[in-house]
Amino acid sequence: MNKVRAKKSLGQHFLRDENIARKTAEAVTSRYTLPVLEIGPGMGALTKYFHDVPDFRVVEIDTESVDYLNQHFPQLKGRIISEDFLRAPINQWFEGKFTIAGNFPYNISSQIFFKALEYRNQVHEVVGMVQREVGRRLASGPGNKEYGILSVLLQAFYTVEYLFTVNEGVFDPPPKVKSAVIRLIRNDVTDLGCNEKLFFTVVKTAFNQRRKTMRNSLRGMTSASNTDNSNPIFDLRPEQLTVSQFVMLTNLIDNKLK
Repeated sequence: MNKVRAKKSLGQHFLRDENIARKTAEAVTSRYTLPVLEIGPGMGALTKYFHDVPDFRVVEIDTESVDYLNQHFPQLKGRIISEDFLRAPINQWFEGKFTIAGNFPYNISSQIFFKALEYRNQVHEVVGMVQREVGRRLASGPGNKEYGILSVLLQAFYTVEYLFTVNEGVFDPPPKVKSAVIRLIRNDVTDLGCNEKLFFTVVKTAFNQRRKTMRNSLRGMTSASNTDNSNPIFDLRPEQLTVSQFVMLTNLIDNKLK
């Protein structure tokens, strides 16, 4: 097998630029100290740069890609996980902390980050290729129109960096948009200082009506809890709040719910 057919249903765009592949792999700061899990290796553009990782594994749902990897990367024997990353219990693949890397399928890139958040006590670092729009969204701060749900949730637990932009022409087939390589490194936060489940709910509820003030977007939660929403924070829109302000807001609501 000389080539894998890119499948639109899987969001596949195979990277064919060696320089970009090398730069992406080298952006994984923990590759010499922690296991690495590559998502969607395809034809192994990044895979070959992880051969010296102590415990390297790949997860690939495309059976054609699995056949290609088995044929061209014999060193991966026993290290190819032929499963759906989004449905798999990834905490069972490694005993301790590990890193996620890959040229992420564009149709599930946001879901990959939600999954990393779910296992944030094990996922120490994430380095991935995503659509430029997604990369900007993850790395943007308060006051930016691209700042959203994933921005807040990820930045609560990770340091997020937009590393570099990647042009369409380095892929086969070329996507219709530019791409970006981003890096997340787990911060020192072990406790947000609030009810984390409620924090996630507050952030998602607020941004689902991002043009409204917090007073209006959270009306159902605040009225039900009899929260004193005269606090000036309720006059702000969600994109104006920092992570710490969302924590404070969560505590205001939680205290009344109790």
